Amino acid sequence: MQIAVLTFEGFNELDSFVAAGILNRMRPQGWKAFVTCPAETVTSMNGVTVQAERPLEFAAAADAVLFGSGVKTREIARDPGLLARLRLDPARQLIGAQCSGTLLLARLGLLGDRPACTDLTTRPWVVEAGVRVLDQPFHAAGNVATAGGCLASQYLAAWILLRGASRAAAEAALHYVAPVGQKEEYVTRAMAAVAPYLPVETGARAAAL
Repeated sequence: MQIAVLTFEGFNELDSFVAAGILNRMRPQGWKAFVTCPAETVTSMNGVTVQAERPLEFAAAADAVLFGSGVKTREIARDPGLLARLRLDPARQLIGAQCSGTLLLARLGLLGDRPACTDLTTRPWVVEAGVRVLDQPFHAAGNVATAGGCLASQYLAAWILLRGASRAAAEAALHYVAPVGQKEEYVTRAMAAVAPYLPVETGARAAAL
């Protein structure tokens, strides 16, 4: 599984790094989450500069794509040249977005008539884009998922693990990163948030593993 973690100028570190860190627990199984950027380097909302592991065009070939958020998302959403570099296909790719990343899904026409999750700051902009926003941390329909709140990145990572691997793999990855003394609680909460939105066949397979 090759995963593009879309990371733009002004990005929120939690969105990109938490999801990538959890998903890269599967590297021994051949998975890799790549920090994927529109330039060779991007600088976060807090001044952390990172080197792109893959260019933005890599997203078209990835098995899964995650949109992080950031302080410049509204500018990005108004940049047709940048958006044109993202050629995604929800028929064959898993596509997720967090917080203001949901606005980019809307601008790209990837939400369709699906409701979506986002953070409280971005909510008015997503509503303005014609999307019904849910008051919950995670939602998925088919191959498109959205999450609201910085720490909801664990739910997007769990969703990709459940869809692409197994429940055991998802629980093991989350268990590793969860706080000591609260591991079972964290894993149970994440599974409760994500499992209702799995396709029937995926949910049955995950439950059996």
